[in-house]
Amino acid sequence: MKDPLPFDHRPDLVLGRALREALDPGGAQLFTARVLARAEHARAASWDAVLARWARAGVAAALVVALAAGYFVGHATAGSPTTVRPTVSDVLIAPPAHPGEVEVVLASVIGNN
Repeated sequence: MKDPLPFDHRPDLVLGRALREALDPGGAQLFTARVLARAEHARAASWDAVLARWARAGVAAALVVALAAGYFVGHATAGSPTTVRPTVSDVLIAPPAHPGEVEVVLASVIGNN
């Protein structure tokens, strides 16, 4: 086990002087304005840096996810070659012969009112 570092209970004069100089208000309004200006600058700079750093990677990741999803959805919905899928216009002109799901949905909506 390492020996603990010795503890000196006396105040650090150099650090104390530097803190007093940095935190000397010079007036409450001046001090408040200075602190708020630094905080606003730090917040704006940090968000700009974070967003700039992640923008390209985020766009690239979104593109990869979209392409992968399109690929998997395309292969999952591609039926066998003998299956003919109706187009949207075919379904609108001649709806399927058994619209049972629509009746169930309408019955549940009408029954609740």
